[in-house]
Amino acid sequence: MRNKLPKAVIQRWLLLALLWGVPQFASTQPASDLVDVQKLDSTIVIDLRYATADNFLHDTLYSANICLLRAPVAAQLVKVHKALRQQGFGLKVWDAYRPLSVQKKMWQKLPDPRYVADPARGSMHNRGAAVDVTLVDLTGKEVEMPTAFDDFSPRAGSEYPHVSAAAKRHRQILQEAMTAFGFRTITSEWWHFYYYNSRDYPVLDVPLDAFQPRR
Repeated sequence: MRNKLPKAVIQRWLLLALLWGVPQFASTQPASDLVDVQKLDSTIVIDLRYATADNFLHDTLYSANICLLRAPVAAQLVKVHKALRQQGFGLKVWDAYRPLSVQKKMWQKLPDPRYVADPARGSMHNRGAAVDVTLVDLTGKEVEMPTAFDDFSPRAGSEYPHVSAAAKRHRQILQEAMTAFGFRTITSEWWHFYYYNSRDYPVLDVPLDAFQPRR
């Protein structure tokens, strides 16, 4: 018979896990089903804001500018993009897979679950099953939307009414295209969409450069 750990030891471990805010399911090994979205469709514009200092933390948080998603999620995003092109638009991706370590930095800066997921639970981005996107025209130029990216104000809401007619129309086009292919919205950010079965994927804490080919 195996020796059981004392109850006090188990409780102490659980308490430490809660204090550290580290999901016990977070993997530090690269996932084989994360794919580079631009390899599936090079016409999707990739502008990962956290791979630069052009973000609300004013810091470069990603080790590579590579847009990664779970394979089924990426395939559906490509379908969204192709459907939008028939309407004269396309997608620009601001964020996709995000390591858990980056999530912690964001939470330290903005511990508000309306805009940043608590790393103790893990974000859909940490699962490789969420994207932050906007619309562009067929030349790749951004069209008018309600706000800029990471605008943490009521105007960023997915149903906020007091925006221009053009911004409201573009927001609706984006929402209808994304939801038609299995993505869901959140109320606080018009640019954020997660795939319907996001929670089926485990949280990852692997730097983006781990997914680049070794030279």
